[in-house]
Amino acid sequence: MKSSLRSKYKTLREALTYEDIETQSLEIANNLLKLPIWEYEFYHLFLTISEKKEIHTDPILHILQGKDKNIVLSKSDFKTRRMQNFLLTDTTLIKKNKWDIPEPVDGIEVPASKIDVVFVPLLAFDKSGHRVGYGKGFYDIFLANCRKDVIKIGLSLFEAEDEIPGILSSDVALDYCVSPNHIYEFKK
Repeated sequence: MKSSLRSKYKTLREALTYEDIETQSLEIANNLLKLPIWEYEFYHLFLTISEKKEIHTDPILHILQGKDKNIVLSKSDFKTRRMQNFLLTDTTLIKKNKWDIPEPVDGIEVPASKIDVVFVPLLAFDKSGHRVGYGKGFYDIFLANCRKDVIKIGLSLFEAEDEIPGILSSDVALDYCVSPNHIYEFKK
């Protein structure tokens, strides 16, 4: 079940050193450069929760800035499980919420319909493009409100599971998942 995969991958992450994560995050960013996704305008990126040993997204942020893309960051509402999306600008103030998630305080709101590419956090994924996150459903709700043609890219420090049991109809599958060693493309 998803809960056992969550537990397994949280344990695997805990075993990684920060140097391992830094190296693997750079490899993931370099692999992202090989994808045919760079002609778009609005890119949604999550900021790293260091305490959870997530992939470092700073290298991806630098790539997007270097390509002069519009970067969209979200702020989570834990009551509604919705994310409010803001354009990253020079004046955007980032603060950690009580769950250690770095988020924009406020700013220029960007509707989900404008977003072209979403980099999706995850704990595990399978060879069909299904993912396991932290279990609150934030990204499934958010992705369901994006355009049908939005490109969904998972970022994983680990490789794919064969299959994730217990997939729900509300679970939104990925188009790609990028790990340090592979680029997975999921045919729809």
